[in-house]
Amino acid sequence: MRRTVASPHAPKAIGPYSQGVVTRHADDIHMLHAAGQIPIDPATGELVAGDVVAQAERVMENISHVLAHAGMAFSDIVKTTVFLVDLADFAAMNEVYGRRFTGEFPARSTIQVAALPKGSRIEVEVHAVKHPARRSAPPKARKAPAKARKAPRKPAKPRKPTRTRR
Repeated sequence: MRRTVASPHAPKAIGPYSQGVVTRHADDIHMLHAAGQIPIDPATGELVAGDVVAQAERVMENISHVLAHAGMAFSDIVKTTVFLVDLADFAAMNEVYGRRFTGEFPARSTIQVAALPKGSRIEVEVHAVKHPARRSAPPKARKAPAKARKAPRKPAKPRKPTRTRR
């Protein structure tokens, strides 16, 4: 199963792409593959003015809306890619970025690029995974590891042929 994400609280796609795509996998696991977000204010459609801190705040806010529309949160993110026009902005971006995550951080790549759409200083894309909520009933039993499995059954004794009456 596959569905597109189009949050009215995040900027509309400015090209032939979706804000994100959610795919459903075995055991009801959902994965979000989100397009990169730049610091566009969804109310105005304009790029947020200011330094990388102001722009990173807007990017993270946009990401939060895409995640929420997909039924997810920052805690579900497993991988991010950060694109910066200038790696000198890394420390400032990192401070804003770090405030959005609690517990374990996702894997991340940070790349310096020559330019970003609309003159943005930052773009961030995310991939998130949502596992089904734990139920009160225990999960399905899984096969035990090979060493812990019971010994195979002994083969059945051969049957004696039965006589038929004529």
